[in-house]
Amino acid sequence: MKNIKEKVMKLLFFLTALVSIAAVILICIFLFASGIPAIKEIGVFKFLLGTSWKPANNLYGILPMIVGSFYVTAGALIIGVPIGILTAVFMARFAPRSIYAPLKAAVNLMAGIPSVVYGFFGLVVLVPFIREAFGGRGMSVLTASVLLGLMILPTIISVSETSIRAVPESYYEGGLALGASHERSVFFTVLPAAKSGIFAGVVLGIGRAVGETMAVMMVAGNQAVIPDSMLSGVRTLTTNIVLEMGYSTDLHREALIGTAVVLFVFILIITLSLSLFKRRVK
Repeated sequence: MKNIKEKVMKLLFFLTALVSIAAVILICIFLFASGIPAIKEIGVFKFLLGTSWKPANNLYGILPMIVGSFYVTAGALIIGVPIGILTAVFMARFAPRSIYAPLKAAVNLMAGIPSVVYGFFGLVVLVPFIREAFGGRGMSVLTASVLLGLMILPTIISVSETSIRAVPESYYEGGLALGASHERSVFFTVLPAAKSGIFAGVVLGIGRAVGETMAVMMVAGNQAVIPDSMLSGVRTLTTNIVLEMGYSTDLHREALIGTAVVLFVFILIITLSLSLFKRRVK
């Protein structure tokens, strides 16, 4: 009877794994089957390197959106990664119990806040602040980067803290035994040992930043042009799809699905590149 239960559970786990794989395969089939023909009809180079997105004139160049996505994601990582990792180190190794509990609750609460709420916060608080402090319209690459930097913090903090706590205590004690201070033992012994998990948290943060739509749409300005500064308006690949999918038809709709294909490949390239970098570091 025990063996039968084990076999049934193994089969159940195997089927659930197949469902996940099948879902990814079906998404890939839909995207590529619908998007590749449109990219071929428009022209690969015109589609990827074109600087004009004017569906009314049959101009479908997504280079401004590609550049915009890259700028916003890079800005979010520059802001979010250092703050997230240092916060995780503080929570895991420095925070007193009286501070840790409310801080952990705040991080968990940030993770549960809907994207549209972040968007309203950015629209009401960040946009006026950046407009008054730096000039411009306020809806810009900088605003979107700051907002996304805040949004990826819970992911990076939670994964990094878990990884730091998973490092054996003997690593820390060994650093102290060699004469290192508490801070040096944490930053030069524990933190390097947890770099694999921290790296995973950064990758998840990148995925959140690249795929975010609603909040970015509310604060980025949504201008389909290549930004010439951090204070210029920008449109990302995700916001381009959301803004126009509701009324698109024929080639316009297929071009938006082609944009989703480029976004999918973009995320895949980033993930594979970071994985290769991780292996080289090891």
